[in-house]
Amino acid sequence: MTGKAGLGAIGALALSGCINVAAPEEPIVIELNINIRQEVIYRLAEDAANTIDENADIF
Repeated sequence: MTGKAGLGAIGALALSGCINVAAPEEPIVIELNINIRQEVIYRLAEDAANTIDENADIF
């Protein structure tokens, strides 16, 4: 059994060919668009609600 497995592996290597791995010529660019506006508005809304609750007589 071992001989057949070895022959199969050698045959697979002979048929697999050559694999070339090369770095790209141009740099890889990763663009990240992060939207933090929603979080800021949420925090401001929470602060405003707390201010209104603390000063109910003014509003």
